[in-house]
Amino acid sequence: MIKAVFFDIDGTLVSFKTHKIPDSAADAINILKSKGIKVFIATGRPFICINNLGSLEFDGMVTLNGGYCIDGSGSVIRKCTIPQKDVSHVSDYMKSNPFPCAFVAEHDIFMNMIDENVLKMLDMLNFPKPKIDSPGNAGIYGDILQFVAFMDEKFEAGLMRGMSGSVTTRWNPIFTDIIPSGSNKAEGIKSMMKHYSIPEDGVMAFGDGGNDMEMLEFATIGVAMGNSEPKVKASADYVTSSVDEDGVRNALSHYGLI
Repeated sequence: MIKAVFFDIDGTLVSFKTHKIPDSAADAINILKSKGIKVFIATGRPFICINNLGSLEFDGMVTLNGGYCIDGSGSVIRKCTIPQKDVSHVSDYMKSNPFPCAFVAEHDIFMNMIDENVLKMLDMLNFPKPKIDSPGNAGIYGDILQFVAFMDEKFEAGLMRGMSGSVTTRWNPIFTDIIPSGSNKAEGIKSMMKHYSIPEDGVMAFGDGGNDMEMLEFATIGVAMGNSEPKVKASADYVTSSVDEDGVRNALSHYGLI
């Protein structure tokens, strides 16, 4: 029996077209909660950049692709950091191979530069422009939890050869999320399950991007949105309609949860 449902945000709960949660999805989540089913966020976004959930309340949030997890009271239950040697490698690499990159700390974000691809991403996700700072100043922000690196896959491969303590997870062709090794949304969900004593066969997950594949495969029921890439759909148990075509409600109805 499903006891908890985890939702990716962008392209799953929130439309790229409207930057809002469809009423059908919001209503469905409220029905889940009324039945005692816990609802969680599982996103690549930093916690400080979650600005598009309206008035909905969740029992916890798996953020930064599983690297930073917060329970319903705001307590941090999982925090993974990029090794300092990898932070130094990124800073050194961009001296001779410049590329835009967001340095994501626990309570702040900065970028080394902004280009057209960054502006596209900010518009797509409805983000404000981040501050600009030197990569050499990363230490003043505290531990770095994630990089958002704007590059193609060929450039990415060259960068990652020098990062033994980190992995990359891509859900958009113009940028990739770089996170600590051993961190992904499935691992974040496991931390939340342990914290709330959720049974192993009690999890449902919704996603649409490459960074959702681990959690879709891990969940008892993994649901891919209709707007997902083929490889994401292949990792799921069920493919629903798109976020703009009431995909969340339709899948929950298909499984008899609402």
